[in-house]
Amino acid sequence: MAPIRSRVFTTLRRVVRATRPVDSRTRAALDRRWSELPEGVKTPAQALGRHAVGCEGTHGVFPKCNLTCTPCYHSVDANKVRVDGEHTLREVESQMAFLAAERGPRAHAQLIGGEVSLLSPEDHAAALKIMRDHGREPMSFTHGDFDYDYLRNVVVDAAGRRRFRRVSFAAHFDSLMRGRRGIPRPRRESDLSDYRRRFTEMFARLREEHGVAAYLAHNMTVTPENLDEVSDVVRDVVGMDYSMLSFQPAAFVGDSRRWHDGYRDVDIDAVWQQIERGLGQRVAYGAIQFGEPRCNRTALGFTFGDHWYPFVDADVDAEVRARDDFYAHLGGVNFGGTHPALLAIRVGRVLLAYPRGYVVAARWAGSLVRRCGGVRLLFAALIRREVHPMTFVVHRFMDAADVAPAWAMMQAGTPADDPAIRATQERLAACTYTMAHPETGKLVPACAQHSVLDPDENASLRKLLPLSVATGHDVGVRAQSRQAR
Repeated sequence: MAPIRSRVFTTLRRVVRATRPVDSRTRAALDRRWSELPEGVKTPAQALGRHAVGCEGTHGVFPKCNLTCTPCYHSVDANKVRVDGEHTLREVESQMAFLAAERGPRAHAQLIGGEVSLLSPEDHAAALKIMRDHGREPMSFTHGDFDYDYLRNVVVDAAGRRRFRRVSFAAHFDSLMRGRRGIPRPRRESDLSDYRRRFTEMFARLREEHGVAAYLAHNMTVTPENLDEVSDVVRDVVGMDYSMLSFQPAAFVGDSRRWHDGYRDVDIDAVWQQIERGLGQRVAYGAIQFGEPRCNRTALGFTFGDHWYPFVDADVDAEVRARDDFYAHLGGVNFGGTHPALLAIRVGRVLLAYPRGYVVAARWAGSLVRRCGGVRLLFAALIRREVHPMTFVVHRFMDAADVAPAWAMMQAGTPADDPAIRATQERLAACTYTMAHPETGKLVPACAQHSVLDPDENASLRKLLPLSVATGHDVGVRAQSRQAR
């Protein structure tokens, strides 16, 4: 009887642990992240340290790209480094293991460097699997200039079996990019409309032929040259199958030969005004904040008919109360990467301890439905699949000239006296985008990585992975690139 009782108790402990709403490692990482934030960003809207630890990204895994953009954030040696699958997988494994140990078992991570499609399909798929094995939800960053066969071979193996049920890709399209097949030198953003749409059509075909779902984000660098076209891009792309539109005002980072004066003049407000102009409405963003307002502005919501609606409106008390209760009781619960049945049990455990949550959720839902025109209208739209998630984001990176001294002083534990450098330190401390350095035991903000560490890192990689030792895949990519030009 004793062995049976022991097995029963062991099983029960496993069930309790598996259905725990928030993993203890996640809770520890969230608490640590909150304690590290500058006091000025610890607002009721702040998601970092309360629901999320932030995004993660790879570095030094494949710095090479086959487009020539103006501007370009890559360091001068980036395109002199060979794309090498073994190196990529080794580095991804090391970085993801470190991130999982330091930041908890679940997070969103970006497979990013140069151009991800320069990896062979097998290496690309293997990198995504490594990231998933370490509890990361991976997103592949690309210029989107690849064919359906490449995408299919990443997601489906040689025997026709699905490697993944869902993939995430972020595609960067803007008129500042040079070398895209079919349109090597676009003159206006509208020239790229068909290319933006074709990218989504590949994933629609993948879903139809292999049952693989996809989350797609659209990225765009913004300078004075194309700022006035942002509204046109919003009007165009919001009707395509993207779930996020992300804009990055250009900063002085990377290869100085690819930069010109004036890029620093674009700020978040200017871009946001263009987003609102494109939609023809206000785009509410104040209810949920990720990191520093000077760096990030995010509006989470959905489109329904010809209108966009935020999930939480900061001007509605019932919705703000729901946000606060969500952070307090569901903060840290992994909604995106959990089986629905297990997620229901975890949320049920939370509501068992906080039954008033049902009332708060009902009031939030009622407010949201009223904003959308009522139950009948919204329900009909859901049935017709006319409701589509849509997030708008502006990321404002910082100039390397400011980041370099700010980061050096932070490493020495010295607060800056200069107001501009001190502001840069505050923004770095609240960064939502982190990269791992297991060799030094450090987590590094993305702006510090690109402004300070990338140049030396890529110079070393140029020696470790010289272009003179080329793989068949590299040769094919270069031939394709020459043909496009």
